[in-house]
Amino acid sequence: MKGFLKFLNHVGKLKQVRRTGWVQRNVSDPEAVSGHMYRMAMIAMVSQIPELDKDKCIKLCLVHDLAECIVGDIAPSDNVPKEKKRKMEEEAMADLCEMIEDKEIGQELKELFEEYECQTSSEAIFVKDLDRFEMILQAQEYEDAEKGAGTLQEFFDGVEGKFKTDVVKKMVHQLKIEREEKSERTTKVAQENV
Repeated sequence: MKGFLKFLNHVGKLKQVRRTGWVQRNVSDPEAVSGHMYRMAMIAMVSQIPELDKDKCIKLCLVHDLAECIVGDIAPSDNVPKEKKRKMEEEAMADLCEMIEDKEIGQELKELFEEYECQTSSEAIFVKDLDRFEMILQAQEYEDAEKGAGTLQEFFDGVEGKFKTDVVKKMVHQLKIEREEKSERTTKVAQENV
């Protein structure tokens, strides 16, 4: 039971690990990695994806950033080579899985992480799309709350053309429509106040 509690303590650190991209853009009260993972899991849970194993998608959402409780949220701007980042995360996952007394469950976590990292299943590809979508959804919310329309455009630009699944492409399309409508309203109000 000692290892299990140690594992849970590590997982709990994800509630304090802030998403690096938001910290670097001086967002007040940036989301934690755990919040990002949770909303991804909720999106997977409520999405209509009959061709996919929904339970597996939810598990992939919960595992994909798990290593960050040890290595932190390493962003591209941190200039850590991809191979080094991957090795750090693999070692962190091995350490985490070792803490779980039920070796089958530990192995499942390791396999889910690998599946996501290597994008070897339709579920992993869908979850990668959710990872990107949740990020731009969060960017939109930060723009609405404090940053102003278009101020976090780089996050949208960074994922442009990278979505692979139709269901997430529809989510992205709807988000773009709503974002454009908000921008038009903001511009109109600004012009009326001149």
